[in-house]
Amino acid sequence: MIALAAGAVFLGAALQSATGFGFALVAAPLLFVILGPQEAVTAGVLLGLELNLLTLAGEGRRPRVERGDALALVGWSLPGLVLGALALRELPDHLLSLLVALAVLAGLALRLRARRPGAGAAPTAPPRPWQTAVAGASSGALATSTSLSGPPLVFYLLARGISPVQVRDTLAAVFVALSLIGTPVLLATGTFAVPAAVGVLLLAGAVGQLLGRRAFARLVGDRYENAVLAVLAATALIALATTPL
Repeated sequence: MIALAAGAVFLGAALQSATGFGFALVAAPLLFVILGPQEAVTAGVLLGLELNLLTLAGEGRRPRVERGDALALVGWSLPGLVLGALALRELPDHLLSLLVALAVLAGLALRLRARRPGAGAAPTAPPRPWQTAVAGASSGALATSTSLSGPPLVFYLLARGISPVQVRDTLAAVFVALSLIGTPVLLATGTFAVPAAVGVLLLAGAVGQLLGRRAFARLVGDRYENAVLAVLAATALIALATTPL
């Protein structure tokens, strides 16, 4: 079972390195089944910190982070992080697993609805305050309850019309912040539980991230958009297959 978990982490890390997100969407459903909710979320926080630091600091380039968007999203995530940790502590396992599946399905449905031709169009008008608040708070809540913080952030940033590199780096910066802030929140609520095989999972994540870099270089224009949709579709199926009835 640990080998299966490591395989899911490897695939998720490669996809996140290539598209900017996708790690938790692929890995979380299987980690929830294999490790249980609290260990799965803790593993997701630790792996998210590792993978996104590698993206920002390990590729020999200057990250292109949209700082205004990143700071606003992290700020709005703070109440959500607390609510998510409380949900992780209080809700039964099967409801949390269902929440994982619904989050993945929502990721697919909303992305299909919002799809635009091309992923590198000119930037759109600044988002309304309520849009930033909803994206940040929901991402924070999902981060500490399921480790699936990505979908709200992806939709928000893609709607901004920024380039794939900017989306990828801004996502990485926000994910690092969510991991750093989410860890003490989980500790304070008694839901921080490190899995015994965390070393194996971290190694699988690092290898996957390194291999995913080459794929990202080839994802331009519609290829990037199609890769995003393919990740969401595949992980929606995984989430449905692993959710308890």
